[in-house]
Amino acid sequence: MDSLYYSRDKILVVNRRLRKIAIGILVFVLASTILLFILSRKEKPDTIVYGMSFNTLYARELGLDWKLTYNAILNELGVRHLRLAAHWPMIEPVKDNFNFSELDYQINKAEEYGAEVILAVGRRLPRWPECHVPSWAEGLTEEARQAEILDYITAVVERYKDREIVKIWQVENEPFLEVFAFEHCGKLNEDFLEKEVDLVKKLDANRPVLVTDSGNLGTWSGAYRHGDMFGTSVYVHFWNPELGQFRTVLPPWFYRLKDNLMAIRYGDKPTILIELSAEPWLLEPIVEVDIETQYSRMDIDKFEDILTYADKTHFAYQYLWGAEWWYWLHLQGHSEMWIRGTELYPDSQFGQ
Repeated sequence: MDSLYYSRDKILVVNRRLRKIAIGILVFVLASTILLFILSRKEKPDTIVYGMSFNTLYARELGLDWKLTYNAILNELGVRHLRLAAHWPMIEPVKDNFNFSELDYQINKAEEYGAEVILAVGRRLPRWPECHVPSWAEGLTEEARQAEILDYITAVVERYKDREIVKIWQVENEPFLEVFAFEHCGKLNEDFLEKEVDLVKKLDANRPVLVTDSGNLGTWSGAYRHGDMFGTSVYVHFWNPELGQFRTVLPPWFYRLKDNLMAIRYGDKPTILIELSAEPWLLEPIVEVDIETQYSRMDIDKFEDILTYADKTHFAYQYLWGAEWWYWLHLQGHSEMWIRGTELYPDSQFGQ
């Protein structure tokens, strides 16, 4: 009998312990949920201001006249917030021989339309192969190449720092995303990134410096820490040979959560969505891929899904990525993406 009572007492003790553990888990889950809810709160803007990245490299890859494409983006599409890239090979094709003709055209035309510009400088800038180095600098030692990069950045900033339409300097592009294009970019030298940022601030103390990171793969910590402003990319639809077509598993509130965590850790800074991809994910140049395959990777339905997703991140400024492709399609009679794009920009002159 004593052993029976002992067994019952032991069972009661175990049950009490299990109840305490269950209650503890429930309290932890509830507290975590409340904390996530609080940390993921971000005021929804009354209006989203849409911008656009433009890149002469991509326009040329598509076989387009880049000036006509750029003009159409400003006029027909109505873009008034641009991210332009001062690719090093474009600016300094020959050592100490600077060529600003392409960038001058872009800045002057943007000024003509009353647009505002984010101007990106550095070795790693938008579009494959991510790190852009003129042929004459490829064989230099790292130390010599860094000195040349600083000289090129100085030339760009000095030329455009008095242009009012240039509102923000972007230094490098997703520099902490080492996993992407490592074969072209190598390992990040964070000390040199700091030198680049400091140089731009010294040359132009009146404009903020933007540093960016991947929204899907980046931690944001390094980029947020180094810049006066932070920009994130957002990719919703992907494709690769192993997995095929897939959609991001990250919910939009994850971007709000990361934004708030960075603000708590490093102090509140302006943040923007700098690269919202609305073009097909391909391994080959687009001109070598049939339209059906392109549309299987990115079409008007996916575009709408991307816009809805980005809206839920609550970023007030969102710079789209892919207008050159939209225009290429438009010239071939496939105008769905172009027409939908014009609806995002109040200054669009398309069809008028």
